[in-house]
Amino acid sequence: MARVALVTYDPRSQASKDVDLPVLVEALRAAGAEADGVFWDDADVDWASYDLVVIRSTWDYSWRADEFTAWAQKVAAVTRLANPAAVVRWNADKRYLGELAAAGVPTVPTRYFAPGEPAELPAGGEYVIKPASGAGARYAARYTPDAHETAVRHLARLHAEGLTAMVQPYVRAIDTGGERALQFFGGRLLHASRKRAVLAPGTAFDAEKVAHPGLEPWTPSPAELAVAESALAALPGAPELLYARVDLVDGDDGRPQVMELELVEPNLFLFLHPESTPKVVTAILAAAAR
Repeated sequence: MARVALVTYDPRSQASKDVDLPVLVEALRAAGAEADGVFWDDADVDWASYDLVVIRSTWDYSWRADEFTAWAQKVAAVTRLANPAAVVRWNADKRYLGELAAAGVPTVPTRYFAPGEPAELPAGGEYVIKPASGAGARYAARYTPDAHETAVRHLARLHAEGLTAMVQPYVRAIDTGGERALQFFGGRLLHASRKRAVLAPGTAFDAEKVAHPGLEPWTPSPAELAVAESALAALPGAPELLYARVDLVDGDDGRPQVMELELVEPNLFLFLHPESTPKVVTAILAAAAR
């Protein structure tokens, strides 16, 4: 009987935002596995007692990235971790977008400014500032050129907290075509979804945002699937992935490009695609048996 840990965050006094977790735990148990939902920062968990540890919804990790990557390395030393610790470390810093672009993968143009580095903001057009380590639009905001002073204060706040800032042009097609998320599990396309724009003009960077507004099922085009597969093929070291989510938007030329590559703790949106749950269970059990 396989023992599987599905790793999440501690919501403290709040309800967990991962509505898929109890469904997946129950489905794994129904398939004959011993499955537990556990907090990644619970010091009492015996990680070595599990055949497979699957990072599922550690949605507070970006606030504690160094601690989290150290945890992943520790777990990987005693059991099988999905995704691998090296992938977690690489994907936890969104400077990976530069590596994908250098490998020829269509990506949203991005510049990075680490603390202490002078930052040059765009002189024209809308743009976005966000941290290179973040999730759920945390500390992200959309600016027009006349909001320059506010954008400068945003950069200063990121740098004061030791965060590298990303500056990207605002991709206008998000307002009409949305952002598409292609989910892969066990090396195959699982399903896809589309959400509407997250960042509204004038919303403060430190305001809470709805991470997945207007979420709906989506059928990816051949062009979208090709870009997603090219991004996964460009990963350094060709690691074995249990899961991946590739977020795509349309560039000014109408062609899809990578907005983000989620290899750490992507929301699977199983509540939107319940038919995918058995496929996820099958892939997890196969990984646990290796």
